[in-house]
Amino acid sequence: MPVAAGMYYFAHNLYEHNCPPVILIHGAGGSHLSWPAEIRRLPGHRVLAVDLPGHGKSSGLGKHSIPEYGRSLLNFMNALGLYKAILVGHSMGGGIAMDLALDHPDYILGLGLIASNARLRVAQAVLDGLALPATVPATIQTIIEWSFGPQVDAGFKRLAANRLAETRPAVLSGDLKACNNFDVIERLSEIDLPTLIVCGTEDKMTPLRYSESMAESIPHSALQTIDLAGHMVALEQPRRVAGILNIFIKSINYIPGV
Repeated sequence: MPVAAGMYYFAHNLYEHNCPPVILIHGAGGSHLSWPAEIRRLPGHRVLAVDLPGHGKSSGLGKHSIPEYGRSLLNFMNALGLYKAILVGHSMGGGIAMDLALDHPDYILGLGLIASNARLRVAQAVLDGLALPATVPATIQTIIEWSFGPQVDAGFKRLAANRLAETRPAVLSGDLKACNNFDVIERLSEIDLPTLIVCGTEDKMTPLRYSESMAESIPHSALQTIDLAGHMVALEQPRRVAGILNIFIKSINYIPGV
């Protein structure tokens, strides 16, 4: 089982050094499986999908802030000798990517922000619902209902709920509290990197207007919208998102060994 700096990762084309490494960072309560196979195995690219500490196959406890997760990811990159990478993050993962872009830009070639925002507020009802064991199942169901667009069937939602329930409630709660305390809106203009922003038009968690605002504030950014998709846009429209990412990654200027 591949592990670096205590974090499990799924790797595709790991030793293809002529293309930039792409690190996929999942959202709150997620794992590498939060990314569909079409993205984890993006043809012609070197892709690593991580399980953050305390998530999926990674040991340890979850962190309590976005910068703490960022430090874990830097340790992961250093352990594998990945001194420059494209970071692609979903929701909380996008927050981690932005935090690193602001404070450690030398490590980053570009950003992919998927259904994310520079401020990740969480409804108090969700935070309260994860605090008591009796209300955790209903709270997870609420999260799932808010996460998908109208075209997703009940079976797909049940699978997503089962995966989310595999995350320890304390870890999921810690993730959402970390999101709730994250706010870099006033610093977005400092991000001086190629940035792709992807958002579903039916996203209830990080609505399209947030992505539009980020696109206006980040100098070298481009926004792509996915009709009828919700917050889990990559799972809902995997081929479309994979195609958008493929074009973005190919646009990044990468010099092997530098």
